[in-house]
Amino acid sequence: MERKWWHSSVIYQIYPRSFQDSNGDGIGDLRGIISRLDYLEKLGIDAIWLSPVYKSPNDDNGYDISDYQDIMDEFGTIEDMDELIVEASKRSIKIIMDLVVNHTSDEHKWFIEAKKGKDNAYRDYYIWRDPVDGDVPNGLRSTFSGSAWEYDEASGQYYLHLFSKKQPDLNFENEEVRKEIYDMMNFWLDKGIGGFRMDVIDLIGKVPDQEITGNGPKLHEYLQEMNRKTFGNRDVLTVGETWGATPEIAKLYSDPKRNELSMVFQFEHIGLDEQAGKEKWDLQALSIGRLKEVLSKWQTSLGNEGWNSLFWNNHDLPRIVSRWGNDEEYRTESAKMFGILLHLMKGTPYIYQGEEIGMTNYPINDISEVEDIESINMYHERLEKGYSKENIIESINAKGRDNARTPMQWDDSENGGFTTGLPWLHVNPNYQKINVKQSLEDPNSIFYTYQRLIQLRKENPIVVWGDFELVDNTPEEVFAYYRRYEGETWLVIANISEHSSHFSHLDVEPAEVIISNYQRNNARLKDIELQPYEALVVRM
Repeated sequence: MERKWWHSSVIYQIYPRSFQDSNGDGIGDLRGIISRLDYLEKLGIDAIWLSPVYKSPNDDNGYDISDYQDIMDEFGTIEDMDELIVEASKRSIKIIMDLVVNHTSDEHKWFIEAKKGKDNAYRDYYIWRDPVDGDVPNGLRSTFSGSAWEYDEASGQYYLHLFSKKQPDLNFENEEVRKEIYDMMNFWLDKGIGGFRMDVIDLIGKVPDQEITGNGPKLHEYLQEMNRKTFGNRDVLTVGETWGATPEIAKLYSDPKRNELSMVFQFEHIGLDEQAGKEKWDLQALSIGRLKEVLSKWQTSLGNEGWNSLFWNNHDLPRIVSRWGNDEEYRTESAKMFGILLHLMKGTPYIYQGEEIGMTNYPINDISEVEDIESINMYHERLEKGYSKENIIESINAKGRDNARTPMQWDDSENGGFTTGLPWLHVNPNYQKINVKQSLEDPNSIFYTYQRLIQLRKENPIVVWGDFELVDNTPEEVFAYYRRYEGETWLVIANISEHSSHFSHLDVEPAEVIISNYQRNNARLKDIELQPYEALVVRM
């Protein structure tokens, strides 16, 4: 595999609305991000994945774009964006833009034109269908609840929206649509960005009349064309969000010989605490055995035909320390354990803002406290179906997207140092003890564990290129694996539980501890008593 900069990089995701407000309006912005670049340089990251900052009416927090070549007023100006790219570059940090091309906002000029009538030049930029027996064209459902078809009174037709009705789906079968998108992508690439994270990219090949949404028959043809027309001859990172990907599907996207993407986000591990065949809100206990099985499969099955993205958190997911760790008694230990377990795997790690200081979920008591459109729609839909309010709130507290979107906690001043105004979303009350200032002052903080993990990846080819092998015959809660490269072997051991556990290895020699979250100078692998949420990496 040809070696690229992103193979050994660590990416940091910023949710701009919640990162840092510079002007007191309660909303994070580009100038706020610029003011915090030195902090990110200290952490050691190589690139920022920036959630959407394009012009948007904000029905779905920026994932509904009304102008791809301008910036949302609340976030700043195109000049601020140019400055962010330059200032990040001075610190050897690249900017990865969020590419949202499955749909636009209904306030985009293309859709405003398309609604003017069936003969409008832009009509075919979107997907319109006649009613069937006086009702919706078929049974396609929106991710945000209800039918994916919205009726347009003026023309007597329905348009498709796989998300909010204010997010009409683009018609990728239209060559003009694809050309407009490629021109827009080149506009940003010419500004010097480091690549694209591609929102729900597996949906652009949809065949709505057959109710095919993900992995449609022309999907890879479109991606290969996109590669040729835009980023293919540039040294950038491209990562596709692909909810339904298996390892075989992932290879179609990321095999270097196919000229599509650098890597994909797969979500198989993320769904393990959901009841099979149901919605994400239908909870079940996590099986650690299944977690080991799924992550090991992804580590070993791509070979040289693909590359892994490594992540626990993002703007759509609850925080891992609250979800599968213990965010009270063992918050520091479990946060460090999840960091060590993930960052020693093969692939490109992604850190979501606040993960590096152990930020937690923020439980709510009432739907009036919720901002997220997905959670609000689900609440009302389930109430109608007879679910209890308590049951629904429990699901939102476990899985709601607001958990990840509470403002970044910088210090113990009012609003956690995020804003001098009224924050757009409640700040987690624990900001007085969980914040960046406190983390930087404590040499044993989660922050410095993450800083060390990034450093280890940069300095040790074994972390980037080593083979992965799961250690069998461990207790259920112990996740242990080898990394091997050019005669060197590292062993990673993690106890994913809040009680002590046991690990034994044939090697009786004390092994050198490379990193751990409990005080261990060396480890006699013959017989280790692992503390709650203990993780350590040893050189064999």
